[in-house]
Amino acid sequence: MDAFIRFTNQTQGRDRLFRATQYTCMLLRYLLEPKAGKEKVVMKLKELESSVSTGRKWFRLGNVVHAVQATQQSTHATDLVPRVCLTFANLNRVVYFICDTVLWVRSVGLTSGINQEKWRMWAARHYYYSVLLSLVRDLYEFSLQMEQVAHDRAKREKSLSQDPLGYSVAEEEREWLQSFLLLFRSLRKHPPLLLDTVKNLCDILNSLDQLGIYKSNPGVIGLGGLVSSIAGIITVACPHMKLKTN
Repeated sequence: MDAFIRFTNQTQGRDRLFRATQYTCMLLRYLLEPKAGKEKVVMKLKELESSVSTGRKWFRLGNVVHAVQATQQSTHATDLVPRVCLTFANLNRVVYFICDTVLWVRSVGLTSGINQEKWRMWAARHYYYSVLLSLVRDLYEFSLQMEQVAHDRAKREKSLSQDPLGYSVAEEEREWLQSFLLLFRSLRKHPPLLLDTVKNLCDILNSLDQLGIYKSNPGVIGLGGLVSSIAGIITVACPHMKLKTN
């Protein structure tokens, strides 16, 4: 119970819960729409989804400051590729949150001279760039992990080659399985990297749909958003599961 209270006391924790609720409603609505007699349930899910989406905008109002701080921190990364990817990803997040704030100002009626569609597309574009750069960083981290696993495996096989039995077992492995096993071992040794990659892959689906690059149905968007939200909840509840910047 104490852990749940600490989680919900965080703005990011509440936002992740609201986000999970929003995409769960979207997924359930997609699944129930074709069924007869579910019109009222679908309507209530749609209203709840809209209300939760509006509520999340309040949680995101201060995220511009967090994104600026994250940009400053990412510039101190020792490795060049993560430094460049994360710095530009966070800069795009800053622009995204600015666009999101402008859209919120328009939605609450504080001003009427704002082209919502134009600002919405800008927000989607910069969010897409942010997630895409984060994925590039994930792939780079994957390559480093796989190189390390391959190096350890080569050393182990070299020591086993002294033993005929060990050598014969190694020879039985099929060539097409080696890459898969290498990837699996890399993921098993680095769960935060797996979690971050899954989250970014799910997040990019919504941007691809909004920008018209690759259209998906609400069921796919809802499922992707739900999986991404669960990954986000895990990283907030368990900080050691968040991918660190070296």
